[in-house]
Amino acid sequence: MMAEYEHISPSPYATGLSGRCPRCGEGKLFDGFLKLRPRCAACGLDFAFADSADGPAVFIMLIAGFAVLGAALSVEIAYEPPIWVHLSIWLPLAIIVCLALLRPMKGLAVALQYTHKAEEGRREK
Repeated sequence: MMAEYEHISPSPYATGLSGRCPRCGEGKLFDGFLKLRPRCAACGLDFAFADSADGPAVFIMLIAGFAVLGAALSVEIAYEPPIWVHLSIWLPLAIIVCLALLRPMKGLAVALQYTHKAEEGRREK
């Protein structure tokens, strides 16, 4: 079955962001919101290699923090609303943006790990 997928190389960006298998692009990557499936149902790829750790969360915090804080600052400068307005708008928006980006970014990290054959660093003895 492996030889069948050697010549096919779907885009890691398309497969990762859509939550599909990085090898075949058909099977689902996730079993739930963030839990990876043990293997691809379509091609049988074992997802044990995948360890995205905190990488996606760090990028999401940077992206969401920049976007939400920039919007909050521009609203503050333009309208000077009370603090409760800021809290009621920007706190839920920050949570929504972070949750919306988390799954696609984790999928992208796993797909790029597969594409670049990334693995844990080891010392040669």
